[in-house]
Amino acid sequence: MILVPRVDVGEHEPLEKALKRLKKKIEREGILKVLKARKHYEKPSEKRRRKMRTAKKRRIF
Repeated sequence: MILVPRVDVGEHEPLEKALKRLKKKIEREGILKVLKARKHYEKPSEKRRRKMRTAKKRRIF
């Protein structure tokens, strides 16, 4: 279950500013990345391959 971040909007604060804060909060928490990963079924072999690729990238840099 993914919890949606909450952003309180000030009384005289423009809605665009609050939306921008919400988008930044969602990105920082990695919610979009999780949703995209869950969008399609990933076979166990594909999951292993993806994890190995990210591990290699971490080792190089």
